[in-house]
Amino acid sequence: MILAIDTSAAVAVALVRDGETLASRSAFAPRGHAELLAGMVEEVLAHAGASRGGVASIVVGTGPAPFTGLRVGLVTARTLGFAWGVPVRGACSLDAVGAIHGDATVVADARRKEVYWARYEGGVRVDGPAVAAPVDVPVAGNVVGRGATLYPEEFPGAIAADPDPAALVGVVESALAAGETDFPLEPLYLRRPDVHGVPGA
Repeated sequence: MILAIDTSAAVAVALVRDGETLASRSAFAPRGHAELLAGMVEEVLAHAGASRGGVASIVVGTGPAPFTGLRVGLVTARTLGFAWGVPVRGACSLDAVGAIHGDATVVADARRKEVYWARYEGGVRVDGPAVAAPVDVPVAGNVVGRGATLYPEEFPGAIAADPDPAALVGVVESALAAGETDFPLEPLYLRRPDVHGVPGA
């Protein structure tokens, strides 16, 4: 079984075995990542009748996303991986949406009147991820993502969607089958945080 976590938009957890989602939980709570995530992991395991010992690996979304929520997911995944003695693999969160929607431009909210975006052909990322003003996103195919729905003038007809952690498992498994071995756990912030440096330095 593979435990999958993504906190780039919603707080979302899934337990997957052989391509089948055994259990999942999600909630859109922009400031509730730390409060909700640990409980969701326990709920998913309990709902599937699984134990921690049955988890063979962990997949976690690496964003791009704002700093705080993304950090909660990554730290939780690393901590569980260490405690359970299983590998933890990271994947771009936008890939979970692109893998489902095929030919699409996936857009997530980056705040500050900007969005994160990536383009996909046949579910495979061909451009991005990057951050830009909505008007500067090079759209191709359907536009998908919660971030796009915030800017209806720039993205008319956008489809609302958040990354599904179960889809992230598919992304990682496809990469493993293709011989990929590097699944970094560094967060994709794509820009510097609001607070940085030392005043007067």
